Amino acid sequence: MSLSESFLSSDDLHPIDIVETLAEHHDWEFDRVTDDQIAMSVEGQWRSYALTLAWNAQDETLRLICTFEMEPPEGRLAALYDVLNRCNDMVWTGAFTYWAEQKLMVWRYGLVLAGGQNAGPEQIDRLISSAVMAAERFYPAFQLVGWGDRSPAEAMQVAIAEAYGRA
Repeated sequence: MSLSESFLSSDDLHPIDIVETLAEHHDWEFDRVTDDQIAMSVEGQWRSYALTLAWNAQDETLRLICTFEMEPPEGRLAALYDVLNRCNDMVWTGAFTYWAEQKLMVWRYGLVLAGGQNAGPEQIDRLISSAVMAAERFYPAFQLVGWGDRSPAEAMQVAIAEAYGRA
């Protein structure tokens, strides 16, 4: 059975309701923060990732933020930003940024659903799994640059092939 078959046929499904059902389906820990926001934890191969999805009805955008802690040595920040840019050049959806003040690596993506469009469960599931796969794919490169004293070009060699698996 496809994911969408488990949902009632309704145009009024709230995107965060769909996310909550997906989290239950995958046995992810989650907290429905507000009607328009959910936070959850997804276990990856390298670490656990904190994901937050929020719906903004005014902008008609479902925003996903996937974070993990990272506190590289101060002297390695320039190399980290270099490898971060290289990673972003290799992805089609979303982008990484480093929030130095919070010491978090962040993957961000906004799914625009203008004109009253609805996101289906498969689309939202792909959104979430793509975020986790991007974090898994590039996490070793961030580590090699931050603590392995590798150059960004060397570190990117581990990220050339896409990560396979499931979120």
